[in-house]
Amino acid sequence: MSADSVPAHLGTRVPGQAVIEELLALQSQVRPRSAVQRIFGVSPLSRDSWSWYVGALGELAVGRLLANLGPEWLVLHAVPVGTGSSDIDHVLVGPAGVFTINTKNHSGQPVWVAGRTLMVAGRKTRHLYNAAHEAARASKLLTAAAGFPVDVTGAVVVVSPKSLTIKARPEQVAVVTDAQLLPWLGRFNPALTREELGRISAVAVQPRTWHRRPAIRGDQWALQRKFEELRHLVDQARRRRAAWVLSVPAVVFLTLANGAHLGAAIMHGLGGR
Repeated sequence: MSADSVPAHLGTRVPGQAVIEELLALQSQVRPRSAVQRIFGVSPLSRDSWSWYVGALGELAVGRLLANLGPEWLVLHAVPVGTGSSDIDHVLVGPAGVFTINTKNHSGQPVWVAGRTLMVAGRKTRHLYNAAHEAARASKLLTAAAGFPVDVTGAVVVVSPKSLTIKARPEQVAVVTDAQLLPWLGRFNPALTREELGRISAVAVQPRTWHRRPAIRGDQWALQRKFEELRHLVDQARRRRAAWVLSVPAVVFLTLANGAHLGAAIMHGLGGR
């Protein structure tokens, strides 16, 4: 059997891998921007791609935080589960137990939680339900693979919210910000023996523990490189839009103060950047 036909060891998957794969597939169908669009800072992302891009940034941010956990922790990213394209953003196995992390990037938005309800900017979401479902699913699959009961704690990690207000704590899952994630994990007492930790870790990295038809090996480094290239273009476009926002009022003022000829000359210079 060739290496390309072997299911990928889950320890090799990178944060946001499933989301990035979907993002790049969508972007492959987007028409390249014209020279004028690039000059004026039109985003290279399509309307359909935007939510996937934001999601990828969130999973990458949480992935960087989880890299700071000690060597006694197994950290898996974008774990494919079931029979289709579903995945669990992050699975953690450590002395404190087993955790599934559902990452949500709600940068700059207020988040409100009470019991079974989680709202973002006043809109209800299914984040709590989805996180609880992931934890229960992981518990069932790991229990079957390990041969003994495996409890799993689910969590929603909200990335860079404007605020997080918890009026009543959810019963089934935790809700924390990315800044709170590591301190929250650090509050758990040891729950697994060395033998249990080793057994759960051994089955957790196996693709067939989670998915009936695991994907074949892919080039994660190429995937990351393509995403970083796209991210560079998105950031570049944002900087150009910001420059135009600052430049156009100045040109209007100079035009009024010194005449249209000077203003036109300045606008021509801006267009040549």
